[in-house]
Amino acid sequence: MRTHFIHDRNEIDAILKQCKTCYVAMSDNDVPYVLPLNFAMDGDKVILHSAPHGRMWETIKKNPKVCINWTLGEELAWQDELVGCSYRVKSKSVIVEGTAEFVEDFEEKERIVKQFMTQYSDLPFKFNAPAIRNVGIILVTIDKLSAKEFGAKAVTPWNS
Repeated sequence: MRTHFIHDRNEIDAILKQCKTCYVAMSDNDVPYVLPLNFAMDGDKVILHSAPHGRMWETIKKNPKVCINWTLGEELAWQDELVGCSYRVKSKSVIVEGTAEFVEDFEEKERIVKQFMTQYSDLPFKFNAPAIRNVGIILVTIDKLSAKEFGAKAVTPWNS
């Protein structure tokens, strides 16, 4: 079983579209902090939302550099059932390193919240003014993007 890098952005976007949760890692000096969050993509930016305050907000204010992980799939596979080192979890993983910024402009927040909902539904959502004002929006500009497929079957002339 092999690990393969995924370079095709369309394949990476297809992985992200299937995911419902991402894990956002940040650091307050030398203290790491990871949160599971809902997300959406907006071109080369990751949309995150939460309450507009709290530990995550304070940490990002101090250090806007974040790392985000998505993992799709959890199927066990093995080459030899009795050899522990041959076990793998068949999955695909995407990692983004980026820079977070807070969005405060009302019209931009409204646009982003509508874009956010496209990750989870095709319905034409409407939002009232208090909902937009009270949500915290974070945009993460992608500085580095990588993806891998784990536990893939090795391609040989006889099994391709």
